[in-house]
Amino acid sequence: MDYRVIALDLDGTLLTSQKQLLPESINAITRAKAAGYHVLIVTGRHHSAIHPIYQTLQLTDPAICCNGTYSYDYQKRSVINSDPLPAKDTEIVIESLRQAKIKGLLYAGEAMYYEQPTPHVIRMQAWAEQYPSELRPVFRQVNDLLSVVESGEPLWKFALAHSDLPQLHAFADHVEALAEVVCEWSWKDQIDIAKRGNSKGKRLAEWVNAQHLSMDQVVAFGDNDNDLSMLELAGIGVAMGEAKQAIKDRCQVVVGSNEQPSIAEFIEERLL
Repeated sequence: MDYRVIALDLDGTLLTSQKQLLPESINAITRAKAAGYHVLIVTGRHHSAIHPIYQTLQLTDPAICCNGTYSYDYQKRSVINSDPLPAKDTEIVIESLRQAKIKGLLYAGEAMYYEQPTPHVIRMQAWAEQYPSELRPVFRQVNDLLSVVESGEPLWKFALAHSDLPQLHAFADHVEALAEVVCEWSWKDQIDIAKRGNSKGKRLAEWVNAQHLSMDQVVAFGDNDNDLSMLELAGIGVAMGEAKQAIKDRCQVVVGSNEQPSIAEFIEERLL
């Protein structure tokens, strides 16, 4: 097969547990680009939280953000295609968060909004300190998340991190029954909530088809439930070593840990 696209999840996949790029990964991706591969980041992150990684890798293809809610062109600094949350569904999720006393982070427009700082926000802000201010993720504190809805900004997704996993499971079931949303696990204690019908695989396939390529020509790397849609559509779906067995069972290839140059070794040995 003539593979032409490399699609990479970030957290738990391309990035280490310290949210760093391995030098081997940078070198392998540089070589892949020189060989003519399209390299896309396909992630649950907001585009402002991808920017430093995008610049380090010197990518030129768009990024697919918020689990396929939108694609973003960094050269033009603009959204290409999107399918944001409707205001009414966003309001339902906000009210449900209040009732459940769960803190939520709302990704919208050019920033990520929160009412009270969560460990997720604190960790990301600390991570961002290593980069110049113009490359750092944009977080904004508001008194009420409803003010973001009322602002008219496009509403990308919610990210909920909560230590009580049974409660988080129950909350996901609850909001999926009330609103036209989908809840996907993006980390062991985090659920993402986006408009129903959005997925990494759907948005990636849209971009691939626009390039007159096919998903059979894609090699996709991921580690969690929100990656399955692209892992299963790709010509080769590659699961990371720390992925759950249920993820590994649905991929053609399983590589090593994201703490090791597993992705670089696969690219060098199988694609170059």
